[in-house]
Amino acid sequence: MPETPRIRIEVQVMFFDTDCAAVVHNIAYLRFIETARTLLAEQMGMGLTDMACSGLYPVVTRTEIDYKKPAVLGDKLSVDGWLESLDRTRFWCGFEVRRIKDGQLMVASRQMLATVQMPPGRPVRLPADWQDKYAHLLTRNVGASSQ
Repeated sequence: MPETPRIRIEVQVMFFDTDCAAVVHNIAYLRFIETARTLLAEQMGMGLTDMACSGLYPVVTRTEIDYKKPAVLGDKLSVDGWLESLDRTRFWCGFEVRRIKDGQLMVASRQMLATVQMPPGRPVRLPADWQDKYAHLLTRNVGASSQ
């Protein structure tokens, strides 16, 4: 079976993640996803130290997010992330945030990223080995919704 990079992290909802009703702020979910995406990129060969040395960074160009159920103060959540699809210059990652105690889906999200060389801040092709390693995820129409 071909390799599909995946990551799972666990987070606990802290006071600073919530509003005055102890419900998670919408932006906090993006922070949870950002952590998972950063660890997923590391798994794919784009670790933080490597990026700082090479100047090649994955940059979010689009985020789609559906808030299904509210998480609340103290909830323990799992954040699953995976490489969904790619073409020559962009790739999509999918994410699900679930409450651990009952498996309830709280958030479904996907993000489109491009690799950017800094400086000068220009998009570049994805790493050459990705075309082989993730051939089963290649698509010509990566921007089209597959939901």
